[in-house]
Amino acid sequence: MRRKIYEIAGRVLLYGCTAVTVSLLLFLIGYIFWRGIGGINWRFLSTAESVINGTVGILPAIKNTVFVIAVSLIVSLPLGVGAAVYLTEYARNRRLVSAIEFASETLAGIPSIIYALVGVILFCTALKLQKTLLAGSLTLVIMILPTIMRSTQESLKTVPVSFREGALGLGSGKWHMIRTVVLPSSVDGIVTGCILAVGRVVGESAVLMYTAGMSMAMQNFSIHRVTGASGATLTVALYHYAKEKADFSVAFSIATILLILTVLINFSASFLGRKLGRS
Repeated sequence: MRRKIYEIAGRVLLYGCTAVTVSLLLFLIGYIFWRGIGGINWRFLSTAESVINGTVGILPAIKNTVFVIAVSLIVSLPLGVGAAVYLTEYARNRRLVSAIEFASETLAGIPSIIYALVGVILFCTALKLQKTLLAGSLTLVIMILPTIMRSTQESLKTVPVSFREGALGLGSGKWHMIRTVVLPSSVDGIVTGCILAVGRVVGESAVLMYTAGMSMAMQNFSIHRVTGASGATLTVALYHYAKEKADFSVAFSIATILLILTVLINFSASFLGRKLGRS
């Protein structure tokens, strides 16, 4: 009887905590949409901020955000997945693997302001990239690399050993087995790591304020000028309007766009993961 009471109390407590968490999430999302959706229009999305023209636009911030996400993933995804494959499938020194895993988990928990200082010292000063979007993207690569590597590594460990033995028994080489059997079976974990990484990139402001700047001007992303482009992403623009200008209507509109962008990224990544898993 007492055990049954404990089970009922535990379920009630669990459901209550879940209801409170979901309610808070829905309240925050609803409040942000209620305050920000009215300020979103085509002119707001397709123009740049201009005192002369009297426009408040965030097109440069949108372009900067897309650029930072693309460069960060292009660099970090092959490195993270490759490191995970090596540590899981090839490495034989278990002490070294354990040390690398511990280091990556430690790096994943370091505050972003520390990465900002490292980015300023390494990329902006030592490599003379100055405050540019490229320097900010490379700093974000260091920040999201442990997340991609650890999520991919844990996903690779869930692939049954029988899959590997079956492929090798049919005459497949080790790399061919990894490429055709192991990686497709763990694509969900890789996609999860990408979603977490993109979410952290989209929501990051401290790193980019120190390494990429806060310029709201339109940038030219041509090949020969991409290293010299400096600008603010959506999160930095949100901070700029909320903290520097105290224009909370524009800040809430940018926050709404960030929410929509996050949802679209999650749905597209999940759809891509299911397609790759089926193929």
